[in-house]
Amino acid sequence: MSASEDVAYVDHPLLAPSFIERRLYQIRLAGTARNGHTLVCLPTGLGKTTVSLLVTAQRLYDVGGKSLFLAPTKPLVQQHADFYREALTVPDDEIVVFTGDVRPDDRAALWEDAQIVIATPQVIENDLIGNRISLRDVTHLTFDECHRASGDYAYVYIAERYHADAENPLVTGMSASPGGDEEAILEVCENLGIVDVEVMTEEDADVSEYTHDTDVEWNRIQLPDEILEIRDALNEVITDRLEKLKQLGVTKSTKPDISQKKLNRMRAELQRLMNADKSEGYKGMSTHAEVMKLRRAVELVETQSVESVRRYFERQRNAARSSGASKASQRLVAEPKVREAMRKAESFDGLHPKFRKTRILLAETLGIQNGERVIVFTESRDTAEALTEFLSESFSVRRFVGQGDREGSDGMTQNEQQETLDKFRNGEFEVLVSTSVAEEGLDVPEVDLVLFFEPVPTAIRSIQRKGRTGRQADGRVVVLLAEDTRDEAYFWISRRREKTMQNELRDLKGAADDLEAELDPSQRDLSAFAGDDGNSAGDAGSSTGNEGVDAASEGGANEASAAGSSASNGETAAAAATDPDGQSGLADFGPSDEELARADDGDEGDEGDDRDDSDGDSPERDEADDPATVAAAGTDDEETVEIVVDQRELDSNIARTLSKREDLTTRLETLAVGDYVLSDRVAVERKSVSDFLDTLTGGDRSIFEQVADLTRHYARPLLVIEGRGLYEERNIHPGAIRGALSSVAVDFNVSVLFTEDEDDTAEMLATIATREQTDRERTVSVHGGKSAKTLDEQQEYVVSAIADIGPVTARTLLEAFGSVEAVMTANEDDLREVRGVGQVTAERIREVVGSEYR
Repeated sequence: MSASEDVAYVDHPLLAPSFIERRLYQIRLAGTARNGHTLVCLPTGLGKTTVSLLVTAQRLYDVGGKSLFLAPTKPLVQQHADFYREALTVPDDEIVVFTGDVRPDDRAALWEDAQIVIATPQVIENDLIGNRISLRDVTHLTFDECHRASGDYAYVYIAERYHADAENPLVTGMSASPGGDEEAILEVCENLGIVDVEVMTEEDADVSEYTHDTDVEWNRIQLPDEILEIRDALNEVITDRLEKLKQLGVTKSTKPDISQKKLNRMRAELQRLMNADKSEGYKGMSTHAEVMKLRRAVELVETQSVESVRRYFERQRNAARSSGASKASQRLVAEPKVREAMRKAESFDGLHPKFRKTRILLAETLGIQNGERVIVFTESRDTAEALTEFLSESFSVRRFVGQGDREGSDGMTQNEQQETLDKFRNGEFEVLVSTSVAEEGLDVPEVDLVLFFEPVPTAIRSIQRKGRTGRQADGRVVVLLAEDTRDEAYFWISRRREKTMQNELRDLKGAADDLEAELDPSQRDLSAFAGDDGNSAGDAGSSTGNEGVDAASEGGANEASAAGSSASNGETAAAAATDPDGQSGLADFGPSDEELARADDGDEGDEGDDRDDSDGDSPERDEADDPATVAAAGTDDEETVEIVVDQRELDSNIARTLSKREDLTTRLETLAVGDYVLSDRVAVERKSVSDFLDTLTGGDRSIFEQVADLTRHYARPLLVIEGRGLYEERNIHPGAIRGALSSVAVDFNVSVLFTEDEDDTAEMLATIATREQTDRERTVSVHGGKSAKTLDEQQEYVVSAIADIGPVTARTLLEAFGSVEAVMTANEDDLREVRGVGQVTAERIREVVGSEYR
C-alpha cells in the first residue's frame, strides 16, 4: 500500500485510535485465534504480534481477567511491552514487564494489579514453582517464537500449568518457523495444548500486497593454499585419532569429514564401555573429545576466519595450562601437527576470502545501489568482532552480540543492545554485524541486504535470518559458501529442511484454504471475531480449553509430565498411603509417636538464632524471596504441605513435578545448605549418581563438607542418591564408595536414601514432607532447628539479613571489610568494589542501614 492511499484502521474500545492498520489477513487470523487454542504461522515482518494483540483486546473486553505474553529474551519482552503500551488504551502501569531484573516479591505485588503481563518464560516458571503467582485468572496466554516449546523449555511446563489452573484458558502460539517437519510442528501443538493451526504465506492473496520479493543467491568462495594447509594439518590429526577409535571397534570410518551422527554413535558406544568399567572406554572418550575439538578448529578455519581459529587455539592453550585441565586439551596442544597449524595461523597475514567478498558486497549495496542498511550474520563471536574491526575501515559498522562474557570477548548488556538497535534504526550507522542474537523476533529495521557469512543447517534459523529483509521493498539475501567445506553441506541441508517445513505447513493448513477468500466489507473491524456477546468469547475459551488439556497431557513433552499427571488427580500423599482395597499403606508401617519421642535426641533449638538462607545476589535464574515476607508453612492452614526448593535445583524436573501437585505447594529460596527443606528439622541434599561420584573424586566441595553443613543446621538431615549404576558408572573401587556412604551415615549421622529417578525423588520428598507437616504437625523453616553457631556464622547471619543479600554475598562482604561494623558503615562506592555487589545491592544496603526506623 503506497503512502498516497488512504489507510484504514481497526476500531475497538481497547485499541488506540488510528494506530492498528486494518489488514485483512491479520483480522482473519485473529478471528480463528479468538475461538480456540491456535498456532499462528506468518512470515517474519508481517505482524504476528498484532494478531495476538487483537485477540488480547477482545478477550479482555469480553471476558476480563488478565493477559500473559511470553517472549524468549529480555529485549523481545521490552519490545513487545512498548508496542502494547502504544497500541492499547489500557493504562501503562497495568501493562507490566517481568524479567529477572524485577525482584520476586515485587513481581508478586505487580501481578495482582496488572491487566497485561509481558515476561520471559523462565521468570514465570520460577514464580509458578515458587507459588508467587496463579494463572487462574489469565484469559489469554501468548507464546511468542513458540517453536521453542519442546523438551524442558519453560514454555512446556507453563502451558501444562495454564491448562490445569486457568478457569477460562485461551492459547495463541506465534512463529514464522514452527518446525522442520510435521512431527516437530505437531509436538509444539501438543506441548502448548493447541488444536488449530492457521498458516499464511507470501502466496496468500491477503498477504501478497504487503510482501516483496527476496532474491537468495550464493557466492562460492575458493580458499587459498595457506588456509588449506592449516586445515590439512588438523585433518591429519583427526584421521590419526579416528584410527585409534577404530582399533577400539567403535568406528569403521577414519575420514576427517565424518558426520556428526556417526560421532554421536561413537560416543554412545564408548559410554557403554565405560559403564562396563572398561579402561578402553575412558581412553576412547578422551580421544573422542580431541576429535570434537579438532573438528571445531577445522570448521572455524574453513568457514569463518583465520583470526577465529587463532583465538580458539589460544583458549585451548590456556585451558591446557589451567588446574584440572583435561588430558584431551593437554594432548591437543602438545601434538606436533596441531602446533604446526597454530604457527601457520599465527603467521598468516592475508585476508580470508570471505572477508574480501563481504567488503565487495557491502560496497555494491551501500555505494553503487545507494542502499542504507546491511546486516551480516555470523556463527562465531570471534568472527563478528574481527569482521567489525575489518569493515570499520570502509563503512560505519557496529557489532551485535549476546550478553554472556567469555575469555577475550565481552558481551553486550541489554541496554547496549537496545541502544545499538535504536542507532541502527535511526541510520546512525550502516552495517550491523550480528551473531544469532538478532535472528529471532527482534524488531530489526528493514535492510537492503542480509549477508550470511556462512549457511546455517536449520530451516528455522534460515527463515528467521532471511526475514530481516523484503518487508517494505524488494530485498536481497546472499550466502557465502567456502568450496568443498561444511558450508556446502549446511547450505543444502538448510534448503531441504526449509522446503520440507513449508510443505508440512501447507499440509497442516488444510481446511483453512476452504475459508472464504475475504471477509464482507462490513466485518473488517474487530466485530469479525467479537461474537454475538461477551459470553460467547468465554464459551469458546472454555470449550477449547478442555481440548487443550487433553492435547497437552497426551503429548507428554515434559519429562516431568508422568509424575505430574498422578499428582494432578488431587490425591494427597496421606490418602494414597492406604490402598483402595483397605490394605495397610506406608504410613501404617512408620514408627509410633511414642517411638519417635524416645528416638528424638532433643537437639532442635530456638529458631530465633537460625541462619537466614536467602541470597538475593544469586546468579541462578532469579533473585530469592525476601525472607521477611515469607511465613512458615502450616501457620495459616494446617492442611498445607510446603517444600522449599533451592533455586539451583531448577535444572532438574523435580521442582516442576512437585509444583503441579494439588496436595502441596513449593517455594523457591537460595538455600545456604541443602537442596530441599521439608520441615524445621528435615533438609535434603540430593545427588545424582554422577554428582555423588564427582564429590568423591574432586570438585569444589566434597560430600563430607556438604553433609557436615546439613548436620549443623538440621536435626534430621538426609542424603538422597538418585539413579542407577552407583558401582558401575565410574572407574572407582566399590570399596571406596561403600566407605564414603558408611562415613556419611555413621560419622555424620545422615540418613542415605536411594531413588530410581527424578520422579521417584519427587514422590519421596512429597511423602516425607507430608509425614512431617501433616502427621507430625511440624512447620517448615529454611533456618533449620539447631541453635549452636560459631562467631563467624553469627556474623554472616547478621550481614546476610541486610536487604536480603544472602549468605554468599555476606561472606564476601565480611572478607572485604573485616567486620560487621565496617560493612554497616561502608559507603556505596566502597560497597560496589566488592565482587558480586552491584549498584542496586549497594543502594539497598545503604537504604536499610541508614534509613530512619518508622
